[in-house]
Amino acid sequence: MTYKKVDLSFQSCNSEYDESSVVIFSSPMDATTSFRPGTRFAGNAIRVDSFGVEWYSPYQNRDLKDYRTSDIGDLDLPTGDVEASLAVIYKTAKQILKDGKKPMMVGGEHLVTYPVIQAMIEKYPDLHIIHLDAHTDLRDEFFGRKLSHATVLRRSHDLVGDGKIFQFGIRSGDRSEFEWAASGHTHLRKFDFEGLDEVVQKIKDKPVYITIDLDVLDPSVFPGTGTPEPGGMQYKDLLKAFDAFEHLENIVGGDLVELAPMIDPSGASTAVAAKSLREMILLLHK
Repeated sequence: MTYKKVDLSFQSCNSEYDESSVVIFSSPMDATTSFRPGTRFAGNAIRVDSFGVEWYSPYQNRDLKDYRTSDIGDLDLPTGDVEASLAVIYKTAKQILKDGKKPMMVGGEHLVTYPVIQAMIEKYPDLHIIHLDAHTDLRDEFFGRKLSHATVLRRSHDLVGDGKIFQFGIRSGDRSEFEWAASGHTHLRKFDFEGLDEVVQKIKDKPVYITIDLDVLDPSVFPGTGTPEPGGMQYKDLLKAFDAFEHLENIVGGDLVELAPMIDPSGASTAVAAKSLREMILLLHK
């Protein structure tokens, strides 16, 4: 299978699929969102906003124009059908990996990460996950659902096992989630990114998937999200995290999730997401 590039792509990422090493796609799903919906509109909002994003990153001293990246657009997901939507995402990620490319997904609610991890673990049995988020996402079920934006890291743990998930910036969740993490299931750092450099050195030669829920940022920086949590990170903190990721030797995929663009009519949140996507794409090309 091959994918055609879309008419509206992110920035300069309009190379043909077959010649690209990184493939962008967006998963427009917010079916299990429990507070404010709207993340299904993130992908194309970021694409439109990317016309104001420079191709060159002064942070990494790299330029999108120097790499071949394909953007295959929004996936065609059956609205309201969670399991069928996840199946489409899984099939897409699996095909991208089969074709020897790296997936870069834009959410969508955070549950869309789970089917990508399913595809990843089939190719990389020793997969490690770095998770930046305000929320634990470690519930075993939420409102009676095993598959939810609030259970996505717990379901991912079902696949990768103990000691392979590293969570940073966490400041919200049920007490049982924090206790479950502290019992040795995940490495969970509350409130900030302290210790990220050490984790990167520990797993630098492992296959690593990076999932970033943008609500890890403080609402003063990133208000356009469904469940904002005060006390978050500043954008410069996220840039320092990207600096740390530079030392990973095998980033195999990544995602940015939980932008709900219409919640922030100023456009600031979409701009933050677009700039972050540029940095992530360049990291995947490293």
